[in-house]
Amino acid sequence: MKDYMMIFLGADYGELGLSPEQIQQRMGKWWGWHEKMEKAGIVKEGNALHPEVKRISGPNRTVTDLAATEVKELVGGYYVIHVENAEAAAKVAEDFPDYDIGGTVEIREVMVFDQQ
Repeated sequence: MKDYMMIFLGADYGELGLSPEQIQQRMGKWWGWHEKMEKAGIVKEGNALHPEVKRISGPNRTVTDLAATEVKELVGGYYVIHVENAEAAAKVAEDFPDYDIGGTVEIREVMVFDQQ
């Protein structure tokens, strides 16, 4: 068994113009997906992320504040799941709630370093 991070890319709900009712329905889908993973005993952690971005880069550590509209691919959140392999992680990602509004799931295996 290995840990995989599922990174969620897509537009901010506010930027899409979703009504409060539509957002509530979408959140219900997220809670259902989360509950399904919890029942399967595979979810280790996960959170949604605020759309505002503070980017620090370069040797001078230049700080840039970005709004969701300025970021090419907004990372909206993540889960770390514990499954057999990448194919199993992809199977879990089939239930991602935001595919219908252009969302994307990126799956990355978590590296484990031998600390000797």
